[in-house]
Amino acid sequence: MYFRIVLSFSIPGQRVLEEKQMKIFIADDSKAVVERLADLLEEVQGTQLVGQAGDVPEAIRGIQKMKPDALILDLQMPGGSGLDVLRAIRMDHPYLYVLICTNYSHPQYRKQCLSAGANFFLDKSAEFEKIPTILRELIHTETKISPATR
Repeated sequence: MYFRIVLSFSIPGQRVLEEKQMKIFIADDSKAVVERLADLLEEVQGTQLVGQAGDVPEAIRGIQKMKPDALILDLQMPGGSGLDVLRAIRMDHPYLYVLICTNYSHPQYRKQCLSAGANFFLDKSAEFEKIPTILRELIHTETKISPATR
């Protein structure tokens, strides 16, 4: 799947270009983290924040409704965990890029999340700033990163 699609068509005397944006959904209960992520997304050309949720049920509903291309997901949220969100949406959204971004970066959580279909597992305290780079790479890649190729 390509996220940077340029469609060109002719209008007498004009050339019109249209770009498809990578749609991003954020599921995190920290308002400060969501605001920081939104700021980071503004730095990544080709991304569009299409929704956010602060708890598990809201995240599942929002993802189902907005059908994003990528999800930035916290593990600890009201109403369950990010792992619950991942398990609930992965079957219906097999091509969704899932970036787990958590303060709970223990090896057992990493293993569970990657086994459940997350594409990336990041430690908020040490790897938060990697998110723009990851998104840029996803936008420019021609192949999907599937859980099997992690």
